[in-house]
Amino acid sequence: MSVDNSEVTAGRSNVVPQLLGTQRRPGLMGPGSSNLNRAEQAAAAIETIVKSVEPGSRLGTKEELRKACGVAVGTFNETLRLLQTRGLVAVRPGPGGGLFAAEQTAQVRFGNSMLALDAGAMAVADAVRIRDALDPLLMEDALAYASPADIVPMREKVEAMRVASEEANAVAFVRATWGLHAEIADVSPNQMLSSFYKSLLEIIESHTLEVHAQDQPLAEYFHDLLLMHERMVDAIEQRDEELSRQLLLEHKTITVKS
Repeated sequence: MSVDNSEVTAGRSNVVPQLLGTQRRPGLMGPGSSNLNRAEQAAAAIETIVKSVEPGSRLGTKEELRKACGVAVGTFNETLRLLQTRGLVAVRPGPGGGLFAAEQTAQVRFGNSMLALDAGAMAVADAVRIRDALDPLLMEDALAYASPADIVPMREKVEAMRVASEEANAVAFVRATWGLHAEIADVSPNQMLSSFYKSLLEIIESHTLEVHAQDQPLAEYFHDLLLMHERMVDAIEQRDEELSRQLLLEHKTITVKS
């Protein structure tokens, strides 16, 4: 979809004030919005705007939208990550650039409609089961397609898990763990599979209130998970199918409460 100058101008003058208006109207976020963190609240507000404009419409610059949402730079970066994960916005650099309502493909529409239902009606435990069922497919793709450049961010996530484990920071540990799985998913050439899997991670993360181990101390459980995921990256790097099968059998999902 082409956007002429008048549409760009309208994007600057109309969409951002509309967003400002949504922030002032109570109840727009819907029931339970008070439980969302600020990044999620901002993402929900921008999503409302995206759904009210034509695909390809200019929403504004990152700074305009950040100020409209009234959040800090770091918080807005997280908001942008959420929106991009959901396939709702596109970022374009250069003059006239900024954030635009994504030109959604049929694939993204399919993903969004399914996940909208899941997010409202499906228990987190079910999302975890689906994610676990997809792990072997993504591991198979990672073994086949991972390059040395793909291994680097995986190792970084493992190191983040190690630091969080040493600091006994459960939230940081599970975020790093899910981040590692997202990196593995990114290797897959199957974009629908990768996108759906990462959206499941997002559902699990956004509804997780507590992390706990069932049969052992949390620190010990995290230590075991760290070693398992470190070996998982080793298996991908070495294209070791036997080791990957063994690790998938041993893999136990963190229990979550929603």
